Amino acid sequence: MIMYKPSNYEHLIGLKGFSEQLLRNHFQLYQGYVSNTNRLMETLRSLEKEGKIGSPEYAEIKRRFGWEFNGMRLHEYYFENMTKEPMEPDKNSKLYLKIVEDYGSYENWEREFKSIGAMRGIGWVILYYDVKADRLLNVWINEHDVGHLAGAKPILVMDVFEHAYILDYGLRKVDYIEAFFKAINWREVERRFK
Repeated sequence: MIMYKPSNYEHLIGLKGFSEQLLRNHFQLYQGYVSNTNRLMETLRSLEKEGKIGSPEYAEIKRRFGWEFNGMRLHEYYFENMTKEPMEPDKNSKLYLKIVEDYGSYENWEREFKSIGAMRGIGWVILYYDVKADRLLNVWINEHDVGHLAGAKPILVMDVFEHAYILDYGLRKVDYIEAFFKAINWREVERRFK
């Protein structure tokens, strides 16, 4: 059986606006999602071998799997769309031009994305690309496994669970969002759009 291995994001240590302790805590949380994803896969495999696919235990573990797997994958998207090297989006990139087409301006898109992130609650803000409709959408995801848009590609992912900012920013989520925007790896985000 294929086991997932946690990626190493130590290169983000020293990221402006994110303390080392906050990042290390966040990496540890992510590694827990990887471990739990693997553990659930092993448990499901054991229950399958025992002929317990129809059991309540199997059903509950199968339901939990989406939470752990998406927790793993969303954190990977999040860490991978951040960089210590400040950069601006390429105004000639296909992504930038699509943002302007769909939102009227980059500023309109950014304002909406940040506003969604500042809403009360915990979760994720994701810029999705709806391939079928050829449209970009800013989306709030409450839980890892609920609210994702079927068939849409995550392009930019921002974690707004409290663990992503409270150690450094307390309840000032808006300040965290500003720090996050200064850390966006636009080359990675643009690559995801292609």
